[in-house]
Amino acid sequence: MFEGVYTAIATPFAADGSVDDDAFRRLLEAQIEGGVDGVVPVGTTGESPTLDFDEHHHVIDIAIEICRGRIQVIAGTGGNSTEEALKLTQHAKDRGANGTLQVTPYYNKPSQNGLIRHFSAIADVGLPVVLYNIPGRTGIPIELRTVAELAKHPNIVAVKEAAGSVDQVSHLVRACDLDILSGDDMLTLPMMVVGAKGVISVASNIIPGDVAKMVHAALSGDWETARSMHGRMHRLFCDLFLETNPVPVKTALAMLGHACESVRLPLCEMTATNRSALEATLRDYGALS
Repeated sequence: MFEGVYTAIATPFAADGSVDDDAFRRLLEAQIEGGVDGVVPVGTTGESPTLDFDEHHHVIDIAIEICRGRIQVIAGTGGNSTEEALKLTQHAKDRGANGTLQVTPYYNKPSQNGLIRHFSAIADVGLPVVLYNIPGRTGIPIELRTVAELAKHPNIVAVKEAAGSVDQVSHLVRACDLDILSGDDMLTLPMMVVGAKGVISVASNIIPGDVAKMVHAALSGDWETARSMHGRMHRLFCDLFLETNPVPVKTALAMLGHACESVRLPLCEMTATNRSALEATLRDYGALS
């Protein structure tokens, strides 16, 4: 159901910290023009922890308004409270989202049985669910046996795999019939070699066309083109994680004139050293003249 490039779209803020609707619309149009298959608003890159409930709805509503009928919208509607995630997911479904990205509940560290009950309750809302495994941020993994059990639910259709392991993808392919999407740009191609269907990408905020070219080449079996594109983009993939995401990507968007680089505390601006390194990479890549 989900394959290709899905941009983990940043949420632009104005200088006063409010959501910049106009900049967000421009970013969405650039994604569509770049040839991505969908966007994921209000995920980690969209600074979901610092958006209030009304802002969360508002950003997803804009994404659906701009993208409807053109590319897919997988709404980030997860949370560490099942009740909150249910309300956010119901809103996204009512507005017409194509799916929901559901992060592992963070900080409260539920058991694997708790995860099964949490994700199953959300899947019962009726919107296709992409499980989001990112233990480095949430504190716990979605274990393989848990994914296999959840895959029995007809509305759980995919996994965003961001544990940093290509081998995990091989295990998932053997264990269940779900679409697997890389959660790490630098691992997209290796994961696709062993069975992933694409990526939920940070880098495609900056270079949507090139990320799409690599992934679509791999999907069509043109591995030579895919390897060439991976090699060209790899340095940028890495430098977009010089500091905590989404700080570098918002800095890059500001350098390119697409949006203000404002982030909300406790995130803050990049260090001067890392900013210079990122700028040099953008210049060498040809994205910044």
